[in-house]
Amino acid sequence: MKPLKNRKRNPNLSKYDAPLKIQFAKGVGDFKRGRLINPYNLNTMQAREWERGFNISYFQRLERVKRDEARRRSEKIHAG
Repeated sequence: MKPLKNRKRNPNLSKYDAPLKIQFAKGVGDFKRGRLINPYNLNTMQAREWERGFNISYFQRLERVKRDEARRRSEKIHAG
């Protein structure tokens, strides 16, 4: 195992950067499962990414519901 000082780091990343796609995916999954509480500490990048995934999932679902309601309304009007 290499000592910590000899490890190479990406100069564009800080120690607070993380693979944020994990938190994003967790937010999407939590919305689909009905978990409404953010599991990360407030004011962190992980919390913001979780919330972004949650919100994207919410608005995609909202668009689908609106589209389906409009379709049902038009079927009632044109059926009768």
